[in-house]
Amino acid sequence: MRARRTLPSSVVRAVDESSILGVRAGARSDHRFIGIWAVVVDGRVFARSWTLKPRGWYRTFLEDPLGAIRVGKRTVRMRAVPVRSERLRDAVELAYAEKYPTPGSRKYVRGFRSKRRRDTTVEFVPR
Repeated sequence: MRARRTLPSSVVRAVDESSILGVRAGARSDHRFIGIWAVVVDGRVFARSWTLKPRGWYRTFLEDPLGAIRVGKRTVRMRAVPVRSERLRDAVELAYAEKYPTPGSRKYVRGFRSKRRRDTTVEFVPR
């Protein structure tokens, strides 16, 4: 059985402490870094897409899973892996609710519970 690969603990900690994560989707795309919400569950980094635009970060990762994240001044090359586990998707939902509890965030936290957005859950792992 292979050990699960995770991002360095210092990166995971920084993601957990920051409200916005920079992500650049696709190794062969012309995407730039954009800010997204990301959460940490069991020492692993996850994100969900709010929109499903054809050239958005989520759809780009489906075609080309290699990319990079930026947290603080640190940039880390990574790969986006779709999450199929309902247990993990539930845990990601709870993590979003805990991390983003402000009145202005509630609409998005509720929206992340919809099936179409749950289906966009990805984990960021090292390349």
